[in-house]
Amino acid sequence: MTQTYPVSTCLWFDTEAETAARLYTSLVPDSEIGQISHYGSENEHGETGSVLQVRIPAWHTAIRRPQRRTDLQALARGVDPGFCPDQVEVDRLWYGLLEGGGEESQCGWLTDRFGLSWQIIPTRLGELAGDPDPERASRVIAAMLQMRKLDIAALEAAADAPATAPANAPTDAPTTQA
Repeated sequence: MTQTYPVSTCLWFDTEAETAARLYTSLVPDSEIGQISHYGSENEHGETGSVLQVRIPAWHTAIRRPQRRTDLQALARGVDPGFCPDQVEVDRLWYGLLEGGGEESQCGWLTDRFGLSWQIIPTRLGELAGDPDPERASRVIAAMLQMRKLDIAALEAAADAPATAPANAPTDAPTTQA
């Protein structure tokens, strides 16, 4: 008999675990704050009564422990492409996570004000990048690599752009003699 264990992500914050958890649950439908535990007087890592841990059921735990934080960019979160069916949802998440001091990166990546990296991936990107025509898919990836926030209309335009001929390709146009 195999025993399974639930695994969840633990996000480590110097001071703002509850604030971060409230932002994330406000942006992700059907998510909510669960149990919030607080430091007692016996613990040296936080003031008595300050937030120790915030549980977000079925998602992750945000923990506050000053001066023990590791680089949160090593733990990036990707928003499932099925969760971003259109540009409105991409924009809502993008600007919501940037609010209050986040920083844009490239290819749909951003770092929120708490230092956590996110990639906001629209459903359409997977469809276009998985196109059976490799040239079409390649144009989509090339366009994505030039973007910060992913723009579905621009990705579709790149997919639909006419293929360009190689630089040294012969043409059928007649040459004129001077």
